[in-house]
Amino acid sequence: MSITLTKTQEQFIQTKLRTGKYRSAEEVLEIALQLLDEYERADSEWNNSVRAKIDAAIAVSEQTPPIDGEPFIAEILDRFQQARETQT
Repeated sequence: MSITLTKTQEQFIQTKLRTGKYRSAEEVLEIALQLLDEYERADSEWNNSVRAKIDAAIAVSEQTPPIDGEPFIAEILDRFQQARETQT
């Protein structure tokens, strides 16, 4: 496989090589690809986790009776007011 790098990518690799931490451009690219693979696996796991939580929330909401918004908000505001009065 042949790859064409941008000037910025070449400079990035050269900068990494000058640190002495890496022996070759191939090593820098190999590590970068490993990190990309790890990132994509972690991203996929996170997405699956969020989907599972959303599915669970939907399942619960389908079994929960609806709440009238106005009384619900009024109750929350009353609780805030009571909390404020007990602090003063």
